[in-house]
Amino acid sequence: MEKLLLATPRGFCAGVDRAIHVVEKALEKFGTPIYVRHEIVHNQFVVDTLKSQGVIFVDEVDEVPEGSVVIFSAHGVAEHIYEDAEKRNLRVLDATCPLVRKVHFSAKRHFNAGRHIILIGHAGHAEVEGTLGQLPKGAITLIRNEDDVAAVEIPEEKELAYITQTTLSVAETRKIIDALKLRFPNIIGPEAGDLCYATGNRQSAVLELCSKVDMLLVVGAKNSSNSSRLMELGLEQGIKSYLISSVKDLLPEWFQNIRTVGLSSGASAPEVLVQEVVEWLKNQFNGIKIENLVKLVENTKFNLPKELQD
Repeated sequence: MEKLLLATPRGFCAGVDRAIHVVEKALEKFGTPIYVRHEIVHNQFVVDTLKSQGVIFVDEVDEVPEGSVVIFSAHGVAEHIYEDAEKRNLRVLDATCPLVRKVHFSAKRHFNAGRHIILIGHAGHAEVEGTLGQLPKGAITLIRNEDDVAAVEIPEEKELAYITQTTLSVAETRKIIDALKLRFPNIIGPEAGDLCYATGNRQSAVLELCSKVDMLLVVGAKNSSNSSRLMELGLEQGIKSYLISSVKDLLPEWFQNIRTVGLSSGASAPEVLVQEVVEWLKNQFNGIKIENLVKLVENTKFNLPKELQD
């Protein structure tokens, strides 16, 4: 191996950065214990770090002692979760990404206008569960791919709208939206879906990276949708691609006959994990050249909840 190219932008997006700061600020203001429903973001390193600081992660709000502080994750939650928290007199700090919140508002706006909603997303993903839970059962139909478009059954008299998960493949989402418009010419929705800026930016940076490398490494959790999309993008470009949770996943045999490696990370992966991979490669391959491949520089910032603002 001769060269390492680092994708820029990579790593934390503004929504993830905000969510983690919500937890850290809550610890400062309220002390321990602080409760968080589900993983604050999809990264075990982040979760373990916060656990070590006194954060308690729970599956549901009924595990949180009455009157305690509870934080909802960046992925968003169903409406009934807020109601359950209110019944238990919990102090809620909402770390839902503002861009996910925007999708929730769109869903409610379409519903109130009498439209049936088609959600493009992955069943079981935390963000999708939260979006489905914004409206009564049956108000939203979930589809994953173009085949689902052909098979979906919608009441004929209903006007239609579509929304999307924020962390999907840009190219795949475009195809699904085109298929929806072909089958339902009057359907309305955002031209490129609701994909967040960070999803598009990271995919764009990796796409450029793939034209210059023999192998792609993506640092991110296996349950991180946006991280998986980056790895899949590399495979689609015909290069060896691996999704790794940390430096511990690296295997020396991957690098046989490899001259140039590209390295990126998902939107919930801390930069410290990326730098550990960089150090491993420097130790493994003495004298390798390291370059930043800058596609663009992000400067998006989201404000903390009012309760936590100084």
